[in-house]
Amino acid sequence: MTDTINDTDRLKEVQIELQYLPCLEYFACLLNFDRIWIDTEERYIKQTYRNRCNVLTTNKIDTLTVPVIKYQQGALTKDIKIDYGQDWVRRHWGCLQSAYGRSPFFEYYSTEFEAVYARKPAYLVDLNYDLLTICLRLVGVKKEIRYKMSGAEISPIAIKNEISAINNKKTGAGYKYYVPKPYYQTFGNDFVENLSIVDLIFNTGPESRLILLESLK
Repeated sequence: MTDTINDTDRLKEVQIELQYLPCLEYFACLLNFDRIWIDTEERYIKQTYRNRCNVLTTNKIDTLTVPVIKYQQGALTKDIKIDYGQDWVRRHWGCLQSAYGRSPFFEYYSTEFEAVYARKPAYLVDLNYDLLTICLRLVGVKKEIRYKMSGAEISPIAIKNEISAINNKKTGAGYKYYVPKPYYQTFGNDFVENLSIVDLIFNTGPESRLILLESLK
């Protein structure tokens, strides 16, 4: 059975870019549609959620950024390669362990995530897609997901284009699909909204899906 929020019998479709361990608004967006087209031929934009995410550590929000190899202006996302010349894997995994090692569900789910980092995918889209696949399964979101490899594959009229719509410049009333729903977080007394999905997964486990559904606009 799929999660479907639909007021007609017609499939609702969305076109969106891959993001790195996406925020909760990204997942709220996916929950509003039946079919997701992952656009890997969109133009890569630096300093966006395509290669970064936010997690909550002991006393601050920490931004984790995947470094990429220098690329030409206008490069397509599918061509962006990860820079393993920088020791970012150790940094990211160390941060996740520090942030969530004592959270209720980290020990149950961490092995799958760690295995993706250990494989060291060459391309950013492969890293993001592998992590997204794990997250969708863990939160129980079952959707039809396809790669959009060319403009001729689907009609732009038939789908909602949300490329770059979910970004790190928006807060509060700027969310299009997401209403903050407080849940247990390991650190701090004040709830921090719209962090990476791993914050929700590691802290709430099987309750993640229900919290996401309650977070929909």
